[in-house]
Amino acid sequence: MKLEIARGLFLLGALGVASLCAAAWSEPNARVVARSASVDYCPVPRLVQASAVETRPDEDLLLFLYGMSQSLVGRG
Repeated sequence: MKLEIARGLFLLGALGVASLCAAAWSEPNARVVARSASVDYCPVPRLVQASAVETRPDEDLLLFLYGMSQSLVGRG
């Protein structure tokens, strides 16, 4: 088989695969979910209030992050 024929068949196959991928590509449509449908989907009961938990970073964690950010400065 000549090289030109092999290149043509390869190009034809690649274009076929690309066109199949483009035809199978599906993106979700932008739509608004109805309010009544969202209550049925909610995994948490509606009456439970979300509580904000105060978290304070550990001093060792802050020291570790500072050390990691400063370890590469000045090396060169």
